[in-house]
Order: sequence, then structure tokens, then C-alpha cells
Amino acid sequence: MSRAIPDATTCREALARFPELDLGELRQQWRALYKAEASPHLSRELLLRAVAHRMQEVALGGLRPHSQRQLLRIAREFNETGAAKTRLRAELKPGTRLVREWQGRTYEVLVLDDGFSWQGAQYCSLSALARKITGTPWSGPLFFGLKPNRGAALWSSSGPSPVGEASNAAG
Repeated sequence: MSRAIPDATTCREALARFPELDLGELRQQWRALYKAEASPHLSRELLLRAVAHRMQEVALGGLRPHSQRQLLRIAREFNETGAAKTRLRAELKPGTRLVREWQGRTYEVLVLDDGFSWQGAQYCSLSALARKITGTPWSGPLFFGLKPNRGAALWSSSGPSPVGEASNAAG
């Protein structure tokens, strides 16, 4: 097995051979992927899972920066307090349709496995899609109502909206 896994197909083929590897071969793969020796206390099953995970991470990419920051925040909070809160986030399943009315027009977006579809074009994020629709930078989850607008809540509780913002907050 090669050290570098250049693509998804090669990675899939390498993973298919994993059940045939003995403990020594798994440790060799660990060394190649992690640039360190595996603990002698790791079971074959744990070695197999860790090597498979790292191989896929190298071939297909790791966690997105947002997920890395979120995990670091949770770990830091846990280390400081002994507990960590996780924020609930709406998980969008493929096939879900998001509907948003904006400036008198209705926009319907389809959630895909790897992004979003609108008017036959694919977008990697809701924010990219919201930017395309509005022509300005928007938080996609905020634009499509998946995240509360804290600023609008503050304005509505403290009195009337400043001139020009009432129409933006409502639609």
C-alpha cells in the first residue's frame, strides 16, 4: 500500500484490503500516516479505525475550519468547566426544500447531499446562495430562517427600527 492516497478511488481500494492486514502492517500504515509510532496498547480494531479515518482524511480532506473551531471550543469549555454545551443546529436532509420570500419574489432551494440547488445551479453553501439572490453578503442560515436574527430581536424589543431597516428585517 502506498503512503500517499491520491484520490477517492485509490482510498476505497486500500480500505477494501484492510481486513487482510495483520497487526504489523496496520502499525506500518499508522507510522506512514501519522509520522509516529502507534501505542502498543491499541487493539487491532482501534488501529484499523484510526488508520482508515486518517487515510480518508488525507485523500478526501479533513474537517472544515468551522467544525475544527467548534470542536476546539467544546474541548476548551470541557477542560475549564468539566462540561460542555453543544448548540443545536438544524440538520438539513437531502431533498428538503427551503422557501424564502424576499423583495416580493419567492425563492425555492433544494438541499442536496453536497450542497444546494437553485435554478439548475449548485451552490456549496447557503451563504453563497443568499449572496447570489441578494447581491450582498448574507448569512445563508439567517436568510433562510434557520438561525434567529439576534439584531432584529434587539431592535424589536427596544423600540422602533431605524429608518430603512424595517423592510430588511421583515423580508
